[in-house]
Amino acid sequence: MVKAPRMALTSGTKLGPYEIIAPLGAGGMGEVYRARDSRLDREVAIKVLPSYLSQNPDLRSRFEREAKAISGLQHPDICVLYDVGRQDGVDFLVMEYLEGETLHARLARKPMTPDETLRIGIEVADALDKAHRSGIVHRDLKPGNVMLTRGGAKLMDFGLAKLQAFAAGAQSGTPAFSAVATSQHRPCRPGGRHQGSSR
Repeated sequence: MVKAPRMALTSGTKLGPYEIIAPLGAGGMGEVYRARDSRLDREVAIKVLPSYLSQNPDLRSRFEREAKAISGLQHPDICVLYDVGRQDGVDFLVMEYLEGETLHARLARKPMTPDETLRIGIEVADALDKAHRSGIVHRDLKPGNVMLTRGGAKLMDFGLAKLQAFAAGAQSGTPAFSAVATSQHRPCRPGGRHQGSSR
């Protein structure tokens, strides 16, 4: 049996205006906590990034620039990135707090119906289309990065895992989120939704 990783931050710990409430999980890309934004009085999710990010100023700078671009992705099927912070050597992301389960966990429980599969597939594809039209490619698409909520699927972690490769010695011009500029001309697909359309 695999032992769960020990979470570093405890309830009541403050990162700027954000107060940690409880741990949500941990993995190779850091630890995630449920927290409260004291300024706006709302719950958020805080992802504390691995120590290698703090040890590389160039990587951290690129990460912050790319985070600004990703924070502009407004779409009902994309988890919102609210803020990026650093305190006492700890780098963290502040994201929309989502209640539900990952697609990975859902698939482990039981097979999905054709209707569920189609609905989730459409929502994820629509989120990716919005990102691509904004010049951002995810590059870490997997069931663990899709959260299923009562309101629908939410795509998370835009290429964050690629930070590991950059810390291992990638070229300095490589963007931290693996955001890649797409074509300058982005015509709408026949029958597809325009960028600003609603569902």
